[in-house]
Amino acid sequence: MKTSSLFPTAILLARLLTSPAALTAAEAAPASLFSKQARILFQGDSITDGNRGRSADPNHILGHGYAFIIAARHGAAFPALQLDFMNRGISGNTVLDLEKRWQKDTLDLKPDVLSVLIGVNDNGRNVPLDQYEQVYDKLLVDAKAAHPKVKLVLCEPFGLPVGKRAENWEPWFTTLKERQAIVARLAQKHGAVLVQFQRAFDEAVKRAPAAHWIWDSVHPTYNGHQVMADEWERAVRSAWGSDRR
Repeated sequence: MKTSSLFPTAILLARLLTSPAALTAAEAAPASLFSKQARILFQGDSITDGNRGRSADPNHILGHGYAFIIAARHGAAFPALQLDFMNRGISGNTVLDLEKRWQKDTLDLKPDVLSVLIGVNDNGRNVPLDQYEQVYDKLLVDAKAAHPKVKLVLCEPFGLPVGKRAENWEPWFTTLKERQAIVARLAQKHGAVLVQFQRAFDEAVKRAPAAHWIWDSVHPTYNGHQVMADEWERAVRSAWGSDRR
C-alpha cells in the first residue's frame, strides 16, 4: 500500500473531527444565497416527493431525497438565517397536475426560492411537448406575477438506461432530451438557474454502474439523491454565490 494515498483521507478525517461545523458551512451554498427566514420550496413529482410526510412531523416532512439533503446541509450550516424548507412534490405528477394545484401548493406558500423538477411522468404519459412547454411557462409567469422577487431554480428531468426501460431506452430518452431542452429554454427566458441533472448522472456512471445511481431508469437511489443535491448546490452557488441582495 502506498502511504501517500492515505494522506487526503487522513486530512479529511482530521477536518471532520476537529471542525465539522466549519466543513459543513464551507461545502454548503453561500449564506448570501438566502435572506434571513427565506422560504425555499421544492416542487415536482415522486423524485422530489421522496415519500414525504403529510403532517408537521419534522422527522419526515421533507421526504428522503435530494430536497432533504439540501435542507439539512443548509439548515445546519446557517442556523442564524432560520431558513424554512418546504417540499410539495407529489408522486406521479405531470406538469398538468402541477397546474391544478399551483395556487394552493406554490403561490399561496409565498416562496422566496422556488425549485421545480417535473417531466419524467409527462414523458411516460406522452404529454405533448408543446403543451408541456406552454403549461410550464404559464406556471412560471404566474409565480413571478404573484411574487416578483422569487428566485427560480429549474431542474431538468433525467434518466439512465437501467431497469424497466433499459431495453427500449433510445426512443424514450430521445423525447426526454427534448423536454430537457424545453426546461433550458424556460430557464433562460425566466432568468432561472438551470440544474443539469442529466450531465451529473452521465458523469456519475463513469465512476459506477447506472444501477448504483438510479434503480428503475428515473428514480434515484440514495447515492443518486446525493448526486442531485450536490449538482443543485453547485448550480445555485455558481449563479447566485455573490448575490447579496
